[in-house]
Amino acid sequence: MQLHQKTLSSGLRLQAVEMPGTNVVTTLILVGAGSRYETKEITGLSHFLEHMFFKGAKKYTTPKAVAEAVDSFGGEFNAFTGKEYAGYYVKSGKDNLAASLDVLSDMLLHATFPAEEIEKERGVILEEMAMYQDAPMYQISWDFERLVFGDQPLGWEQIGTREVVTTVDRQQFVDYQRSQYVADNMVITCAGAVDATTLDMIASYFDMPAAKAGIPPTKFDPSKATERIWLREKKTEQYHLSFGVRTFGEDDDRFPALKVLACILGGNMSARMFQNVREEKGLCYSIRTRVDEYSDAGLITTRAGVKLSDARRAVEAIRFEYDQIAQQGITAEELEKAKNYLCGKTDLGTEDTEEVAHEYGKNTLLYNSIEDYEVWKNKIQAVTQSQVEQLATELFVPANFRFAGIGSGLSNEDVLQIIDK
Repeated sequence: MQLHQKTLSSGLRLQAVEMPGTNVVTTLILVGAGSRYETKEITGLSHFLEHMFFKGAKKYTTPKAVAEAVDSFGGEFNAFTGKEYAGYYVKSGKDNLAASLDVLSDMLLHATFPAEEIEKERGVILEEMAMYQDAPMYQISWDFERLVFGDQPLGWEQIGTREVVTTVDRQQFVDYQRSQYVADNMVITCAGAVDATTLDMIASYFDMPAAKAGIPPTKFDPSKATERIWLREKKTEQYHLSFGVRTFGEDDDRFPALKVLACILGGNMSARMFQNVREEKGLCYSIRTRVDEYSDAGLITTRAGVKLSDARRAVEAIRFEYDQIAQQGITAEELEKAKNYLCGKTDLGTEDTEEVAHEYGKNTLLYNSIEDYEVWKNKIQAVTQSQVEQLATELFVPANFRFAGIGSGLSNEDVLQIIDK
């Protein structure tokens, strides 16, 4: 794998990640947009704008024309909006790279935001909201982030609010695009069957004037996140829960140790949560401990869906595992297994052009740096037993615990009795 990169005079950063042995190219554009770049009055605008880029532009003037342009060469085409960036990508055969760039550049540089399409899309997004609300496995993650990050941009759901979706107007789309979709606030990455000459090809499609973003990301303020429990009463077949703590951001030196800690707790089928809460106690079908990272804050959480009548026992079982690792530590065997697992998963990721493009693009956009996969694996392998144990001791204390639940059968008092003991 070889990286070629260039920054144009406009400030636009370009990358071509050469991956031998593939005939596929993922072209990914990342933009500094999302809830961290919004105010309460426009929360969700970034996500709505993402939808609107598919509604027609200068060359491909209708939603159908945009879709047909990519379908005509069998490409995969999608977009997403997170809290720290929005992304647009086409995955195609190498012979269709120019066609991919043609569609993406037309969308992002010449979108017209037709008024009639805005009106149609309001209903689409409201249905998207309803879909997530009807799917507790998705909603529980948003509830937990709102709880631990509080009522500020990092805690807001990137899909926004019903009020904004139903009232935002075309001029707000235009203004936000002009503010955020500018050269200095974008990174374009092509990964796969590419080489150094690909940079010039990208540049030829994205001739943009020099400009800096108008809205910087809002920094996380811990003082605005003081609640400990968020319960959503809902008629469900299972009780869905997320139980964990807030942590530091991805750029912290302790981040590799955090990943190892999460892996030992519940990162795979041989981890403690899966073996002890599911296999031994039979309390759930799916349970995982994971890290959700942002540039200046993060989470380590255990999520599960359990029988309504077993909700309390499940929370107690998860708390027991947190206590065990904080008080008793880990074994050398667990450490080695977790490190090898994470390195193996990293190697698997290097085969996927979409994942590689995302990794290089994100690091460049958020940190203006590139961390080679081998560097990351070396950091994982350098994690020590004492580092993991120290982190567990610091994080898993009653004052840090946060809990979100969806279903019925648990009260605030029930949860407090478990997390405060």
